[in-house]
Amino acid sequence: MNTLLFSIRSIAILFISLVLPLASRAQLSDLSDYVVPVPTTVTFDSADAKVKLIGFLYLPDAKVWSGPRPAVVMLHGRSGVYSATARHYDATTLAARTTLWGKFWAERGYIGLYVDTFGARGYFKGFEAGTNNGSRPREINEISVRPHDAYRGLKYLRERSDVQKRSVFLQGWSNGGSAVLSSMSHDTVGMAMPTAQTGFRAAIALYPACTPVTKYYGTPYRTYAPLLLLIGTEDEEVSYSNCEKLAEASRHARIAGNNLDFVRYPGAQHSYDSPGAKRQAVAANVEATVDTLRRAEAFFKQFLSPVDPMPHK
Repeated sequence: MNTLLFSIRSIAILFISLVLPLASRAQLSDLSDYVVPVPTTVTFDSADAKVKLIGFLYLPDAKVWSGPRPAVVMLHGRSGVYSATARHYDATTLAARTTLWGKFWAERGYIGLYVDTFGARGYFKGFEAGTNNGSRPREINEISVRPHDAYRGLKYLRERSDVQKRSVFLQGWSNGGSAVLSSMSHDTVGMAMPTAQTGFRAAIALYPACTPVTKYYGTPYRTYAPLLLLIGTEDEEVSYSNCEKLAEASRHARIAGNNLDFVRYPGAQHSYDSPGAKRQAVAANVEATVDTLRRAEAFFKQFLSPVDPMPHK
């Protein structure tokens, strides 16, 4: 846990000292001394009822945020939800990026739910880079399986009395980002005839592999609700150009309701927001992370339901 805290403090200091203007430093300065709470562990059935999915729930401070809250289902990347150095797997050994984003949303009044697709099926360590060539187990496929897990997370959250039913969002990284794209397709495998009212209100995909999405859903890729796709131009794991093509085809289609915003970060790499020394030694990664944090908060905020207004602090 101390390693996670150190990493989060380190990335916060980098953000504040290298990138943020004075007006923004106060907004994120609390990241440097915030004590990260251990999330609550929850379980719920998979769509086929064969697996008990593991969830890690980040709750806002009830003394600061009152009433039902908006929520975010979060999908981890190919390395899984846990730290690479973990010797056991539970809420105390989550990866630094997992902790950073869970805390980020909880601080802003959102309930954050990580759905552990891999660990629930016995793959706690996740998978190495370059292994997404058909050799990974079918039961964790990001196009055909993980969207079901995402919607089970949505169902779990909507059954909670502390969640705003119309303001549940989706976010994913890398492999989880591809799962987000699959989940947000107008004909997703995860839900029949989804809408922004019955499904997720909006979603964010960070540096996803877009090729398998295009292969499965065809061109143009169509969303059923607003989607923000962010990726670096120097991504060494997935094709930046293929994501750009997917976004361009979606934009030119101009289909009613199709809403995909594409953001490119010149020079940024894969997992640019990981709060480790290697990634955050690259200035483009730091800049991309700060902008992503800003965009993510603003993006979801604009889609909060007027029926379930977000109470003030």
